[in-house]
Amino acid sequence: MAYWLFKSEPNIWGWHDQVAKGDAGEEWDGVRNYQARNFMREMKLGDRGFFYHSLKEKSVVGIVEVCAEVHPDSKTDDPRWECVDIKAIRAFAQPVSLDQIKSNPALENMVLVKNSRLSVQPVTEAEWNEICKMGRTQAD
Repeated sequence: MAYWLFKSEPNIWGWHDQVAKGDAGEEWDGVRNYQARNFMREMKLGDRGFFYHSLKEKSVVGIVEVCAEVHPDSKTDDPRWECVDIKAIRAFAQPVSLDQIKSNPALENMVLVKNSRLSVQPVTEAEWNEICKMGRTQAD
């Protein structure tokens, strides 16, 4: 299993919106960055990801799972853009803020710390376990 982080503006698509989609999940559409798109091309069914609220909140709020592998983004006719579908697994007992992540030496090399603008990014297993511990949730 690989681990990822999906960033979203909560006023456009927040954790509550993701949860409302249930087990069917939802396309992670609208990504228009080649590096982020390429990361989605690497994703497999069952991969886990952090759901990250950007803008003012700047925090990891829950865990999602890839429920459909890469396919054309339904929001565009441009064949360059693809997406995966994700479904909500569980919320964090306590959101983990970007400040908390940046202040943790175990996370200093995390892509989120080095390139916070990238909307889809990989997470190492060690980073995954550390953030799950910080959010007081099981790191499966």
